[in-house]
Amino acid sequence: MIQIGSKSFRQVWLVDFEFVSPNGENSDPVVCLVAKELVSGETIKLWGDMLRRLKRPPYSTGDDSLFVAYYASAEFNCHLSLEWPLPENVLDLFTEFRCITNGKTLPSGSGLLGALTHFGLSCMDAVEKDAMRDLILSGGPWSEQEKQDIFDYCESDVIALEKLLPLMVPRLNMPLSLLRGRYMKAAAQIEYNGVPIDTESLALFQNSWDTIQEQLIRKIDADYGVYEGKTFKQIRFAEWLVKKNIPWPQLASGKLDLKDDTFKEMSRSNPAVGPLRELRVSLSQMRLSALAVGKDGRNRCMLSAFRAKTGRNQPSNKRFIFGPAVWLRSLIKPNTDYGLAYIDWSQQEFGIAAALSKDPLMMEAYQSGDPYLAFAKQAGAVPDNATKQSYKFEREQFKACVLAVQYGMGAESLAVRINQPVVQARELLKLHRTTYKVFWGWSDGVLNHAMLMGKIWTVFGWEIHIGKQANPRSLQNFPMQANGAEMLRLACCLVVESGIRVCAPVHDAILIEAPLNELDDCIANTQELMAQASGIVLNGFRLRSDVDITRYPDRYMDERGEKMWNTIWDCLNEMDSHQTCAPVNR
Repeated sequence: MIQIGSKSFRQVWLVDFEFVSPNGENSDPVVCLVAKELVSGETIKLWGDMLRRLKRPPYSTGDDSLFVAYYASAEFNCHLSLEWPLPENVLDLFTEFRCITNGKTLPSGSGLLGALTHFGLSCMDAVEKDAMRDLILSGGPWSEQEKQDIFDYCESDVIALEKLLPLMVPRLNMPLSLLRGRYMKAAAQIEYNGVPIDTESLALFQNSWDTIQEQLIRKIDADYGVYEGKTFKQIRFAEWLVKKNIPWPQLASGKLDLKDDTFKEMSRSNPAVGPLRELRVSLSQMRLSALAVGKDGRNRCMLSAFRAKTGRNQPSNKRFIFGPAVWLRSLIKPNTDYGLAYIDWSQQEFGIAAALSKDPLMMEAYQSGDPYLAFAKQAGAVPDNATKQSYKFEREQFKACVLAVQYGMGAESLAVRINQPVVQARELLKLHRTTYKVFWGWSDGVLNHAMLMGKIWTVFGWEIHIGKQANPRSLQNFPMQANGAEMLRLACCLVVESGIRVCAPVHDAILIEAPLNELDDCIANTQELMAQASGIVLNGFRLRSDVDITRYPDRYMDERGEKMWNTIWDCLNEMDSHQTCAPVNR
């Protein structure tokens, strides 16, 4: 037995695969494998054709063994492609390196070369590594010398793992490290599943996108008058804002803040801004050809687990269906006789804040089912018998205040959002502080502790190091964001391990897929497992979840993108080459 941190194992396998990853496909052609057992020194080297003959890995994957890799979900995609079982215990040195250096400046990045450099270990030159990757991604055929070079390259990564492991183990909390490794198994299975896509509609959009863009400007800009050709004119936009009496955030220079995050935020409080934001994203950011869709019609891309400072996934906006403009999500469509369910936690950040701070009024507000109206009642702004319908305006004001606190907004930004004087925004924020005194005492304590200790961490040990330029508001929101990420990861593990097909995790939600005759049961089970995950993270405080169901032949539809989706189909119908196209399942 060998001791790794607080855990003992009979065998410790250091593993690396080389593979070719076609865009959107789940049948990754595995090129080769190198695996080394740490105790005995046994080394296994197998080429792809030999691997495909095996029904199980050539190394132990049981309870008494540890699987060590760098970004293990890539290795597990090879396991799934080969139809091999996944190992019981996983130590991913990538997730652990991210955890122990999160927030620090890493000149060489957080990849394997970056980790080796950080610990002062010798490593392959980046140019040489890129050249070997290009050779592998060429897909072959390779000469005998090239095959040997690929084997040597693969083995060099295993040797790197062997060097890194003893330097990192003293810094690890093994039970928590294994929990992160457990998520990398779930992430691989989710990536392998992918999201079902309406490829017929996607092909229409791709073939006609240039013309569609011109039509979109003509149709949508008719309500705004802010475009000149394909150019967004700031002065025209400023005139439209004045006409609509919409205050807009400005930069220090006095110019309008035109960042997409600003448009996204402003569209929440001013729905009229939404279509214009969708248009801007569709024109400037979106490349339909980059969306990663395999031959089987499923969107697959690397989830990029643990890439964000909060530990959240950070998949490519261009490759992931939930990344580009919201309207594009309507391409999500279940296969025949299947259904999809988008299940998200209700007011997740509010619930997390209530539970972690142990604020009794905040917990009471969450458990009421409508924390925004409950806040208004607790603050004395509406009577106890107020309803969502009878006090809609007040509820929206208090909802905006809650969200402002979560986003770290000041009074000026909140005033813009609620379209009220700054004095009114200040009063709302003051009411939040006086109503939820326990929460604010805890939150201020979190900030003070973080600044004193130089780092802050979640209930499962994901930490961030704090530099001199740290944003206090971001630090105060870190416990909600990062523990929300812990909750999602744990829920993904539980749901995947229960046998339910998970297609994608999305911030505070899980997209599942099931045959129509099993869908309702799968939804109920997923909601229960998500509640269990929240209870584990929040020490018994369980969060509710909402569900949006899509049954074949319908398609997924986010109401924020519905107008744009219908407009695009109108454009297609008006084009001579698609006279017979009809908007399907609007």
